Amino acid sequence: MKAVLARIDLSRTLFLVSSKSGTTPETLAFFRYFWQKVGQVTGTPGRHFVAITDPGTPLVHLAEERGSRRIFEAPPDVGGRYSALTVFGLLPAALIGVDIHRLLDRARTMAEVCAASVPEIANPGLTLEAALGELARAGRDKVTFLTSPSLQAFPTWLEQLIAESTGKGNRGIVPVADEPLAQPEAYGTDRFFVHLSLEGDDSSALDQRLKVLEAVGSPVVRIRLTEKTDLGQEFFRWEVAVAAAGAILGIHPFNQPDVQLAKDLARQAMAEGSRRAGEQGGEGGEIMSAAKGEALAHELGAWLAKARPGDYVALHAYLAPTKERTAALQKIRLALRDRLKLATTLGYGPRFLHSTGQLHKGGPNTGLFLQLVDEPAEDLPVPETGYTFGTLIRAQALGDFQALKQRGRRVLQVHLDGDVAGGLARLFVLVQG
Repeated sequence: MKAVLARIDLSRTLFLVSSKSGTTPETLAFFRYFWQKVGQVTGTPGRHFVAITDPGTPLVHLAEERGSRRIFEAPPDVGGRYSALTVFGLLPAALIGVDIHRLLDRARTMAEVCAASVPEIANPGLTLEAALGELARAGRDKVTFLTSPSLQAFPTWLEQLIAESTGKGNRGIVPVADEPLAQPEAYGTDRFFVHLSLEGDDSSALDQRLKVLEAVGSPVVRIRLTEKTDLGQEFFRWEVAVAAAGAILGIHPFNQPDVQLAKDLARQAMAEGSRRAGEQGGEGGEIMSAAKGEALAHELGAWLAKARPGDYVALHAYLAPTKERTAALQKIRLALRDRLKLATTLGYGPRFLHSTGQLHKGGPNTGLFLQLVDEPAEDLPVPETGYTFGTLIRAQALGDFQALKQRGRRVLQVHLDGDVAGGLARLFVLVQG
C-alpha cells in the first residue's frame, strides 16, 4: 500500500472499485483506505472513484452515499470469470488506451464461428473444448501455458476461468501459468501444453523446444494471434471451450460451491480478533517456522513424501509481492518441480483465492499446498472497520488453511518470522534436497 502511495499523485488519480458481489473484503478495504487518503488532498474525493458492480449490491449503495463519479452496473447473469468482455474488463481496457471497438469486433467474429449451428469440427470453441475435456479425462489434466512475451499476462486470466469453472466435485483441470519450460524428463504424463504466440514476437526457440516435447508424446495446442486485439476472440473462444468442457467432465461450469468455505472461516477468524495466521487450525507439524531449521527440514520432508504421480504443488504466498520475492519463489517452485517431477503453481494471497481457490478445495485431491505467511513490518489500519490490513490477510490465510484441512488436503504452513528473504533462501536449500 505504501509503495502504491509513493508512486501516484492522489490529486490526479482515478480509482476503479470493481467487485461483482459488491462485498469483496479486499476491494472494500482498498476503497476505504484510498478514500481517506484522497479526502486528505481534496474536498471532493468522490470525483476520484468509479464503481463497477452488479445492480443493487452493497457497493452500489456505498458508492451512491459517497458521491462517486460514476457507477457502472454489469449484467448480473454473467459470472465474474466470464466478464472480461463486459464493463469489468472493457472499462479499464479503454482507460489504458485499448481500442475496445476492435477488441469487440474480434470477439463478435469468434462468436459467429462458435455458434451452435456451426459443426464441431469447424467450431474453434468446441475443438478446444474437446482437447481440454478429453485430455483431462485421459489423465492429462495439467494444462501448461507458454506464451510469447507480449501475451505473458493472458494465462493469469485463464487460470481463474479454468480453475474456478472446472475444479469441483473432485474433478477439474489444473492451469499452470508462468512455469518456465523444462526438458522432457521433468514432466509426467499428466501434462499438455498450450502455446499462445503473437505475430511479430520471436517464438522460434520456444517452438523448437515444444517440438521436442511433441516428439516424446506430449500434446501441444498452438494458437497464434495476428495482433493484440485478437485477445477479444481468445476471451470468447476460451469461455466457450471451458464452459463446454464442463459437459465432458460432468460438472457445472458456472458455480463455485467451495469458495464460500474459506470466506466463512476467514470471517470467523476476523470475529475472533487479530491473531497470527497459524495460532489455531493446525495439528502437529502442519504449521512451522522457517527459523527452526531441523524441525522444518523434518516436516518439509514428511510433506514432500506425501507426493504421488499425477499430483501438483501449489505455493501460496501471503506476502507483499516484489520482483525479488517473485524470483525467490520461482526458484523454490522450479526446485519442487525438478525434484518431484510434478506440475507447480504459484499465487500471491489473497488474490489467488478468487482465482484458483475453488480448484484447491473442490477439485481432485491431487494438490500439495505450501502456504507461506509473514507478519507485516508496518501494519496499516483499514478506515471505518476497527481492523488492519494485516489482520485481514492473516484471517484469509487462516481461513484457507482450515478449509484445505477440512477438505483433507495436504497442506503445510511456514512462517517466515519477519525475515522473508532469509526464510525463502532457507526454504530453497531444503527443497533442493
